[in-house]
Amino acid sequence: MPVSDYRDYLVRIISRSGSFRALACVTTELVREGCRRHETSPTASAALGRALTGGVLMGALLKTGQRVGLKFEGNGPIRKILVEAESNGAVRGYVGEPAVDLPLRNGKLDVAGALGRAGFLTVTRDLRMKEPYHGTVQLYSSEIAEDLAYYLTDSEQVPSAVGLGVYLGTDGSVAAAGGFLIQALPPQDEAAIDRLMERIAELPPLSELLLRGETPELLLERLFEGIPCDTLEKRAVAFACSCSREKIERVLISLGREELTSLLETQGEAEVTCEFCRERYHFERAELERLLAELP
Repeated sequence: MPVSDYRDYLVRIISRSGSFRALACVTTELVREGCRRHETSPTASAALGRALTGGVLMGALLKTGQRVGLKFEGNGPIRKILVEAESNGAVRGYVGEPAVDLPLRNGKLDVAGALGRAGFLTVTRDLRMKEPYHGTVQLYSSEIAEDLAYYLTDSEQVPSAVGLGVYLGTDGSVAAAGGFLIQALPPQDEAAIDRLMERIAELPPLSELLLRGETPELLLERLFEGIPCDTLEKRAVAFACSCSREKIERVLISLGREELTSLLETQGEAEVTCEFCRERYHFERAELERLLAELP
């Protein structure tokens, strides 16, 4: 579907010198949908929104048909954030404790306090090979954006800058969300890197820019002013889950004959809820009997 049919989309550019590649996206609707499905508190909404947006950016680095998983695990009350993103712009995710809410810290939502200062970020890349690639680093600041930048720079050896913003209205609803990712490619232009870092440091709060209607194109123009760049693509992005009734049936079958029989005898029915999207799948007795009959 054309990008114009979506409010949420991503733009990818590359500098004509080949020294930088950058992505920027607006994710307001998809973050709003994820938070609605999980009934998140304001603090949890900010945490999930940043992680979902980060997933969109990380997924856009992949080749067609690949996917990436992000798992933030900390010692804070929210416990964990899991996100899965496809190369086609589809993203899904959830937080461990969606009701957790903390007082503001220096006038801002305390995402780092909710996730916890100590913990790990694990990135799993499914490149459609025999085994997925796993990379793990300690949480750098627990602010999500800085953790992703640290992972890309430290683990994948690609100097990166990441900015993520989620603006919540006075009623706790998601008013704006989006982000950017910039990577320096060899041969590195140190002077241009310094210029970009200065501009990122001088950037107004990203969430406020997004609230004022800053588009991905305008954000990239602001950051790369004076650096000739070409636009490679514009891509629609959306909150979308890969779960289905058929997949849930396979999960029930994987329980095995003994456990499925016990479920049938004790409850007579089953309801399975997808962790990522909260979609509920109900199975009547006749459906469970059919699945049981399919077992060898």
